[in-house]
Amino acid sequence: MDVLVPVVKTHPGKSVLVCALIFKLIHRLLQNFPVPKVVKQDDFKSWKWKNLSVSIVHSLVTGSWALACVLVWPEMLHNLHSFQTPLSYLLVCVSTGYFVHDASDIILTGHGIQSWEFLLHHVLVISCFLYALFTEVYVAGAVVALFVEVNSITLHTRLMMKLACAQSSSVYHVNKLINITTYLTFRLGTQFYLTWYIVHNYTWLDHGLYFLFAILMMNVMIMIYFYRLIRADFFPRSHRPGMLNGTNNHNSKKFPCD
Repeated sequence: MDVLVPVVKTHPGKSVLVCALIFKLIHRLLQNFPVPKVVKQDDFKSWKWKNLSVSIVHSLVTGSWALACVLVWPEMLHNLHSFQTPLSYLLVCVSTGYFVHDASDIILTGHGIQSWEFLLHHVLVISCFLYALFTEVYVAGAVVALFVEVNSITLHTRLMMKLACAQSSSVYHVNKLINITTYLTFRLGTQFYLTWYIVHNYTWLDHGLYFLFAILMMNVMIMIYFYRLIRADFFPRSHRPGMLNGTNNHNSKKFPCD
C-alpha cells in the first residue's frame, strides 16, 4: 500500500484506466459462470445479466470498503472536503475505473440510447471522482457517496432475479424488503447528507456550484428511480403492456423502467 498509492496519486488518469481494465477482465471471467436459460435465450437479457454481474462485484467491494473507511476514520463524515487516507484515495480510483468500464460497455455494445439516464449518471460521477483524484480534495466526499453501493447490491440482485423471471420466489420478496430499506438508508440518506453538506458550505467549497448542480441532478434521478421502484414492487399495475397476452415485461431495453 505504501508503494502503490504514491504511484496512483502520481498517475491518477492511468490508474483509473488500469482499474477499468481490471473490471473488463472481471467481466470476461464472469462469462464462465452459469446463466439462467431464460436469460441466455435473449441477447439483450444476456448482456444485461453480465453487466449487472460486474456491477454487483463493484458494489460488494466498494460498498463494504467505503463503510470500513468511515468506521476507521469517522472524521470523513465531518470533513468531506479535505480529509483523505491512502486507502480512501485508492477506493475512489477503483470505483472510477468501474464507472469508466461500465459507461464504455453500455456505449460499445450499442445500448447507449436506451440507457442514456445511466450514462448521464456515470458522467456526473466520473467527473466528480476524477476531480477528487486529480486535486486530492473531496476524496472523503466520494467515499461517503459510495455508501449508495450498499443498496446497489440488493438493487442489482433484484434486477437479475427479474431477468430470470423469479419475481414469485420467496427470495425475491425478502430481497425487495431489504432493498427498499437500504434504498431509504444508504441511498436516499446518503444523498440527503451530501446535499445538506454542499448547500451548507458551497460558498467556500472548491467549485461548489458545480458539485451542487451535480448532486441536485442525481437527486432528481434517484427520486424518479425510487418512484419507479415503489410502483413496480409494491403497487404493480395488473394491466401493463405484455401482461394481457401472458408475456412478461422484461423485453424492455431500458434499465430504469425495471
